[in-house]
Amino acid sequence: MRTFWGYKRKDGRVGIRNHVLILPASICASDTTRLISQGVQGTVTFNLQLGCSQVGADLDLTLDTLAGYGANPNVYSVIVVGLGCESAQANIVKERILERTNKQVETLVIQEEGGTLKTIEKAQRLAKKMVGEAALIRREEFPLSELILGTNCGGSDTTSGLAANPTIGKVSDKLVEMGGTSVLCETTEFIGAEHILARRAKNKEIHDKIYEIIKNYETKIKNDTGLDVRDGNPSPGNKEGGLTTLEEKSLGCIHKGGTSSINNLYDYSQQIKGKEGLVIMDTPGNDASSVGGIIAGGCQLVVFSTGRGTPTGHAIAPVLKITGNSETYAKMSDNIDYDASGIITENKAIEQASEELLDLIVEVCNGKQVQAELLGYTETAIQRASAFV
Repeated sequence: MRTFWGYKRKDGRVGIRNHVLILPASICASDTTRLISQGVQGTVTFNLQLGCSQVGADLDLTLDTLAGYGANPNVYSVIVVGLGCESAQANIVKERILERTNKQVETLVIQEEGGTLKTIEKAQRLAKKMVGEAALIRREEFPLSELILGTNCGGSDTTSGLAANPTIGKVSDKLVEMGGTSVLCETTEFIGAEHILARRAKNKEIHDKIYEIIKNYETKIKNDTGLDVRDGNPSPGNKEGGLTTLEEKSLGCIHKGGTSSINNLYDYSQQIKGKEGLVIMDTPGNDASSVGGIIAGGCQLVVFSTGRGTPTGHAIAPVLKITGNSETYAKMSDNIDYDASGIITENKAIEQASEELLDLIVEVCNGKQVQAELLGYTETAIQRASAFV
């Protein structure tokens, strides 16, 4: 049984990072949270484009995702910063976080604190105190069953389905065997391969739900925009990389889920229970919003395959990049953490590659920074409940 060294949280979950999160409640507070975080080492934040002028299900989805970020076990404590007149009020974001966890959450409202400078000063004092408290938390040894591993892909090419994704899938199966959780997502990239996933469903309910989420996604896009989601898939980059059809892309994508049975299916950003094997989260295919959804669900780490190359990262959880394309690795080694191209060029066994990747995952859990962290990539996007809100 493999182990890693992590941070035990009050709610019983285990983090692999020990961040203090300066969480913007809306776009109107994003620059302020950036300025706060720049002045306090040990804090993280990101630019949020939403939280204002939202209503109904669209607002709820944003609130749930922000709550998931705050509740993620990689976060020690949270300071929510709002402007004061936005839809996603700071106190509501705090309430949503506390519905998921019992960590310390404080709120500051720019309009009530007397403007940006006074808010920054107060927030930085509070953040420094939190960072000091977080530093007292010592890493403890835990089995890998405590890990919720997110899987994702972007800029896929022919090598993704031949090398990178099968390597991730083998790691996924090993984690499941150890009692952990692996998350497969990107619903639009199941199209054409849904029947294969459905056969692996634990029960009829999950079997039917796999078909349902794909149908719902296609119907929603068509109703909202009049467009067919299949028209944008494969992307121009996918085609240039040798993928000819959506089905071909999907067959490569689902390799990330290995061969395990599918035991649960979660809505976007819904909190994942953990220790339940392979599960699916219903997310878009867009890299940033898909990665954001599974991290809001509780993934402490995301393994991300890319054939063409992508710098995707996240403020809260490491995004470990793997490629099966030797040329991409040579060109973008400052963005990519593991080169699986030997499977194609050197006849390396997928089993060997999966062991090497699993070793790297443990190192990252123990504190090794991935390239996206070293570069400071924190791009974040949240799925919208409607195209016209």
